[in-house]
Amino acid sequence: MRKVLVTGAAGFIGFHLAKRLLEEGDEVIGIDNLSTYYDVNLKKARLSILKKYSNFKFIKIDIADREKTAELFNQEDFEIVVHLAAQAGVRYSLINPYAYIDSNIVGFLNILEGCRHKKIKHLIFASSSSVYGANTLMPFSVHHNVDHPISLYAATKKANELMAHVYASLYKIPCTGLRFFTVYGPWGRPDMALFIFTKAILEDKPIDVFNYGKMKRDFTYIDDIIEGVVRIIDKIPKPNPNWSGEKPDPSSSFAPYKLYNIGNNNPVELLRLIEILEECLGKKAKKNFLPLQPGDVPATYADIDDIEKDVGFKPKTPIEKGIRKFVEWYKEYYKIG
Repeated sequence: MRKVLVTGAAGFIGFHLAKRLLEEGDEVIGIDNLSTYYDVNLKKARLSILKKYSNFKFIKIDIADREKTAELFNQEDFEIVVHLAAQAGVRYSLINPYAYIDSNIVGFLNILEGCRHKKIKHLIFASSSSVYGANTLMPFSVHHNVDHPISLYAATKKANELMAHVYASLYKIPCTGLRFFTVYGPWGRPDMALFIFTKAILEDKPIDVFNYGKMKRDFTYIDDIIEGVVRIIDKIPKPNPNWSGEKPDPSSSFAPYKLYNIGNNNPVELLRLIEILEECLGKKAKKNFLPLQPGDVPATYADIDDIEKDVGFKPKTPIEKGIRKFVEWYKEYYKIG
């Protein structure tokens, strides 16, 4: 039985990961600040499920609070840290940039410092497909350079990768960064397209379809994401003996550091997503076609060769099945029909 710290345990991915680890018999310490970025009741409902497990302990902490985060690491004896807490969302970073610096930069530094002083066995942290920014060569590979982010959210996630590398290099903390690609599914975030579309269609309201529908996303079902994370927990990175400073590979290092994409490896057009959603809901969407939003990218597509080779990860959930499961959860949670 491992003792695992899951930050952002009341969040979408954090909840699902904590639940999976608890079911497998691990002891999980879950932390979250229960921010009001979206409906806190949804976060509390996720937590109420986790609290039914005797091997779960929840502590309300804001990771941007240096003293309280240090105290957490001093008091709890975990071996593994899975850091998922963050201020999420590309669009919100245009409105409230400071929230991203506080949570994603200051908060991550506090987690890294805790890992350093406790000599954690493995730090797994959430990055994002948004780090690929202005890149257009598809599929996006962890071996590609990612120096042109186009949102502050993306810049903070790129910064997390750099900060983790510094700590892996200086203090030999094994660090693995996971670039998630458009995660969706039951208990999802209300600021994500699938959630917004479902709510609007059921309420007979129009949906905003950006870039006039010419969008592609590597929609990845939550169970597939969690399977990837669970496999990576035991894959503690080691220094790459073939790494060269003359031709530096961004995905590995002379330090115990590794980056992986976790995606569906099968981009889907936004209009196809809407079509499947209409079928599942039995209702047509009223579409409001708009140009591409600032900070957004027209397409994402994950190259998952590295994670497939290293831990045998392969996504298994087709978009049709995933959306149906989301709709079933949505109707049950909101008591619709």
